[in-house]
Amino acid sequence: MAEQAALAALAGAAIVRRRPLRGGDLSEVIRVDLEDGRRMVAKAGPRVAAEARMLRAIARAGMPAPAVIAEGGGWLLIEHLDERAASGPGWAALGTALLRLHGTTGGTYGWDEDHGFGPAAIPNAACADWPDFWAARRLLAWPEALPAEIARRVETLAARLDGLIPRHPPAALLHGDLWTGNVLFTPEGAALIDPACYHGDAEVDLAMLELFGTPGPAFCERYGAPAPGWPARRAVYQLWPALVHLRLFGAGYRGLVERCLATLGA
Repeated sequence: MAEQAALAALAGAAIVRRRPLRGGDLSEVIRVDLEDGRRMVAKAGPRVAAEARMLRAIARAGMPAPAVIAEGGGWLLIEHLDERAASGPGWAALGTALLRLHGTTGGTYGWDEDHGFGPAAIPNAACADWPDFWAARRLLAWPEALPAEIARRVETLAARLDGLIPRHPPAALLHGDLWTGNVLFTPEGAALIDPACYHGDAEVDLAMLELFGTPGPAFCERYGAPAPGWPARRAVYQLWPALVHLRLFGAGYRGLVERCLATLGA
């Protein structure tokens, strides 16, 4: 098979076994066992080169992430990490490492290239003002793709972001899609996968981490508690991934969008 031959050439050894891994909603992800005894994760898609650069940026910041082994031909090969169940020490390790990641800052909000979740574009052109970035590059990225009523409510909210989120927070290096499924707990602690990096308010990652799960108490002990006013900012930041899910996966996520808007009085 041509695909298997291309992967083997990229890995530098024949593939003796392959199996699908979770996380394949928007791209193909497989584990490959090689003839020379190595094991890797292979990911296919149009944005794998960008993902490789993001994984390297995360690692340079001191946050554990799978090592990039090779990239080419629409495939990304990364280190396979042994996964463990979430635990107190694992959550504590995540808190410590995420604080280090967020301590790596940029000069502006954004990233040096645009990104996307499938057909949902993620524009990343730089802004010097954080509410302007969150409005233009996130909440209003594609209003034409939203139900008309939702789009109107989001537009109204975007016009008053200046009173809801800080104007000039540190431009922290963000994972950008930090739900619990993108955290791998390992024997060494915790690592991040599937990044959508850019620079912005560190609380964006914290809000995403609470969207579909609850971090263990050891995480909060290591990372620290958000500043006063967190519930409103959390709703602002959770609205973006809620809109992405509404666009990608349909009306089942409309309730999540509306709950975020209702929390904000929009």
